[in-house]
Amino acid sequence: MRTLKFLLQKEFRQILRDPSIFRILFIAPMIQLLILPLAADYQIKNINLGVVDQDHSQYSQILVNKIVSSGYFKLKDYSASFPQALHAMELDKADVILEIPAHFQRDLVSRDAAPLFIAANAINGIKAGLGTAYIQQIIQHYNQDVRTQWIQFPRYAPQPTIDVEYSDWYNPYMNYQFFMVPGILVMLLTIIGSNFAALNIVKEKELGTIEQINVSPIKKTYFILGKLIPFWVLALVVLTLGLTIARFVYGIIPLGHYITIYIFSAVYLLAVLGLGLLLSTYAQTQQQSFLVAFFITMIFNIMSGLFTPIESMPHWAQVITWFNPVAYFIQVMRMVILKGSGLSDIRNQLFAVLGFAVFLNTWAILNYRKRT
Repeated sequence: MRTLKFLLQKEFRQILRDPSIFRILFIAPMIQLLILPLAADYQIKNINLGVVDQDHSQYSQILVNKIVSSGYFKLKDYSASFPQALHAMELDKADVILEIPAHFQRDLVSRDAAPLFIAANAINGIKAGLGTAYIQQIIQHYNQDVRTQWIQFPRYAPQPTIDVEYSDWYNPYMNYQFFMVPGILVMLLTIIGSNFAALNIVKEKELGTIEQINVSPIKKTYFILGKLIPFWVLALVVLTLGLTIARFVYGIIPLGHYITIYIFSAVYLLAVLGLGLLLSTYAQTQQQSFLVAFFITMIFNIMSGLFTPIESMPHWAQVITWFNPVAYFIQVMRMVILKGSGLSDIRNQLFAVLGFAVFLNTWAILNYRKRT
């Protein structure tokens, strides 16, 4: 144990002696946590709207005003014909085109039906899909308002009606930051843990100090633990700073206990750091180690359910997420923060990540060979 103590003292002194490590470990993640949630927004606003109104009636004007006043659309183009509106879309002046045909008001009043045409620029599929969904919902509400003005219901309704009341559990105000900030914090911890651990042993190789360790009687287990524990402690400090920002900047207060987050985070960081140390035992240069770690963590983050639900992925991709520790951590963070889950609720995820930690660190220890 004295050997491990001396190794830890060496690693902490080496880390604290390098000011760049402090900036990358603490300052950069905090800035990212302040900026990324503002950009990662599931709501699409300021959609450029082009209108082709061939009716010029009171009903068409009310419809256009209702769409613009929703807050999701900006009226950027008002064309006399659809080819002109399409040209504006080709110039990126309009994202969605609404064409109101001639006799729109007359057909709606006399025939009880009137067609509308919507065209969307699908280069940005998310904006096109949500934009058309928003405008269809607004038209539906507009249709209901018009019919409510026309129809005089008798004392007893001729047809039964069904009223649907709904409530949003766990995130009643549908605040996307409550959903995104925990996931972004997990992503930052993953990048920090894997990259720094991946560079650690390789740095010793490039500096030549690994030879002194190889000829010493230090056991491989102590050597790997000496490389792992300092960044494990520093990553927990980064987690504390991230939770502090989430609380005081975004107003995110977990419904569950902080101790649940820290217990799972401690096990998760062992797995991530073990992965980085494993990569460093294979790599010969810091560049190799960094690029491989970056490649793996990018796949982990993209397929973690942070930006797209895992359930919407193909079946083969869902199978891959079973071996993705980031997916388990994001799920646990959202369960504890939004649902108030405890250790009994996350035991399956905890055992899975514990298995990753044991497997990866054991592999790193066995793969590291001391050469004299």
